[in-house]
Amino acid sequence: MNMILRLPFLVILMGIASLAMLVPMALAVRLDDFFTVRVFLDCAGLFLLLTGLIALATVNFRPENTARSHLIALFVAFAGLPVMLAVPLLYLVPDAGFFRLYFEMVSCLTTTGATIFDDPARLSEPVHLWRALVGWLGGLLILVAAISIFAPLNLGGFEIYASRAENDVSGGMTRIRAADAAERLVAFGFRITPIYLGLTVLLAFGLLVSGERAFNAVILAMATLSTSGITAGTGMETSGAGTPGELLVLLLLILTVSRLVFTAERRSLTLAMLFGDKEFRLMLVFITVLPGLLFLRHWYGALEVNEQEDALAALQALWGSVFTTLSFLTTTGFVSAHWDTAQHWSGLGTPGLILLVLAVMGGGVATTAGGVKLLRIYALYKHGMREMQKLALPSSVGGAGRAARHIRREGAYVAWLFFMLFAVASALIMLALSLAGLDFSESLVYAVAALSTTGPLVPVVLHETSGYADLNEAARAILCLAMIVGRMETLAIIALMNPEFWRR
Repeated sequence: MNMILRLPFLVILMGIASLAMLVPMALAVRLDDFFTVRVFLDCAGLFLLLTGLIALATVNFRPENTARSHLIALFVAFAGLPVMLAVPLLYLVPDAGFFRLYFEMVSCLTTTGATIFDDPARLSEPVHLWRALVGWLGGLLILVAAISIFAPLNLGGFEIYASRAENDVSGGMTRIRAADAAERLVAFGFRITPIYLGLTVLLAFGLLVSGERAFNAVILAMATLSTSGITAGTGMETSGAGTPGELLVLLLLILTVSRLVFTAERRSLTLAMLFGDKEFRLMLVFITVLPGLLFLRHWYGALEVNEQEDALAALQALWGSVFTTLSFLTTTGFVSAHWDTAQHWSGLGTPGLILLVLAVMGGGVATTAGGVKLLRIYALYKHGMREMQKLALPSSVGGAGRAARHIRREGAYVAWLFFMLFAVASALIMLALSLAGLDFSESLVYAVAALSTTGPLVPVVLHETSGYADLNEAARAILCLAMIVGRMETLAIIALMNPEFWRR
């Protein structure tokens, strides 16, 4: 076991991906689909053999800086592992084409949830399970990597708490040169995986009890914990679990907004710790204020819709707004069954701009959510409030302690840099998509969906059920790069291109 854990990070990921192929194979055995059994079994055996050969060749490989090696391996994994993951689908969905399947696996592994399959009935249940499982494993990968790789390098949102000197990539590398990133990966991997798996099983059981079919319950549970939004054609708006199922999903999404759920500094997570977390409180503000404004707009707009004025419709509209707001804030992309009621109640056709902004803001640091992250939004908010206070009282001294002052100054500075990098990346992706033949509004939605890893944003905002399937190869290639950049974050990509990062 120790010998396996000392292998290069990428080799371990290849082995996990190969073993994961046995899960849809087991489902295919139960369904007596022996062709699918043979495909997944042959692919698992082939890639396990390849992984074993690479492991033998690299068993004595010891990089001088494991943190740098693992950051590179993470980037290569998001770009290269989908090639391996797409091979079974090449035989099971032969008419799709390899590059389209590669796009599908990049989308799943980065927990984006963008799919080229506009007709879910086209795929068998083992294939749907494989897509959801890849997304679930991608969510677990980013959870473990965030704590083990990004945190020591002050990346992924952790730079908000670091000093300006530590935010320099070379400084961060020097600070952790003595630390073994491989040990951190092992320690946090064994710590996070049981929690992640347990919450998935708990949610799947809750959905099953609420009336959802067992297979769909498992798919929806994996999509919720990984915030991938991957479904087998049955989303929350058509789920058999109904409103009780949406409530269970909402509770899990609320819990996974904060990194404390998976990496609490104490032995057990308490409500006091959770409500004291800045990201959790900011999330509560968003899911309270935005749905409240949409709800109150019914009377502000003087909408004369008699059938909408009963108490049940009002509650359904409010619930649909709350659920959908949190879903897109965590970059999951589920839509409530009462979202149409919420739109009619507010008088807005499709508040696409609101959903775009929510996806850009994203979820919490060290969670499976994408986007800018709530901690950076909080730092910018506190800095803005302090600057307005200084306009009225120029000689005032900001209080709340040293940590709060640090977030308002250095933290806000780094958050603003990241926000600008995100905006520049969005502009570049939009320009590239425009050159690939998309118009401005389409380019905007596709770019935000890819960089924030919120694939379901496209069909909800553009009303295109087959949006990704209709793209040309150039546009899909651009989106593949955007999804990888969005999952890794621009600061990590810049760190890889920094000459100081490569110096000994």
